[in-house]
Amino acid sequence: MYEKEHPELEKEGRYTSPASSLPLHELKMLQEYIHGVNLQNLGAKLPNYKHQMILLKFLKMKKNQVVEVYSRNGDEVIHTIGKVNTVGRNFVMLKTLFTRIWIPYAAIHSAKSPFGVPDVSSVHQHNVIDAELRKKLLLNFGEVVSGREELRQQFYEELLETNLKSWKRTNLIIYADKILKGQVKEVVTGRILLKNAPQKEVPIIKINYIKQARLHSFFQRMYSKWFKRIK
Repeated sequence: MYEKEHPELEKEGRYTSPASSLPLHELKMLQEYIHGVNLQNLGAKLPNYKHQMILLKFLKMKKNQVVEVYSRNGDEVIHTIGKVNTVGRNFVMLKTLFTRIWIPYAAIHSAKSPFGVPDVSSVHQHNVIDAELRKKLLLNFGEVVSGREELRQQFYEELLETNLKSWKRTNLIIYADKILKGQVKEVVTGRILLKNAPQKEVPIIKINYIKQARLHSFFQRMYSKWFKRIK
């Protein structure tokens, strides 16, 4: 009887115990509903963190999918459409064909899937961890994860400050009290230090939007790595 009632639980000739008396598809829908209600309840108890928590959940669901974001820079409303690349603890990075964009959650007014784009999960949301990679993670977790951006995103929720440390010696356009263009010299606690900019220091808390030309940054990073090797 057990085999007939739960054929979906058969694994390698044996059967696991069902997590619920419900069919798996119904259980999945119920779990998603419970997670959503729990998040709303948590947001009601922590109103200062609700906006960030719900954005984080929404954007994680949209990893590698196109989203439409409305954000603010002072009185200006910025409309951005791009593919979700990195979901951090306090920011999201979007990619377009030619541009990389960072937006802090505090600056985001709303986010949604663009009209006409299917609201379905992507198979590319998940990293494939084969036996060799699993072994490396077990033996040397810190070094392996820190060396691969996709793994850092999988295991950690980076702060904007931490993420920007990976983009030293590249040019950024930063929207804060005013729009600044310059090369990232260093990222220190709470600040970005710029070269070739009228303002040499920008507090990270004042940043509302960052843009970077992807092709230009690619050649800058390649040159930087080559220069390091020959020094």
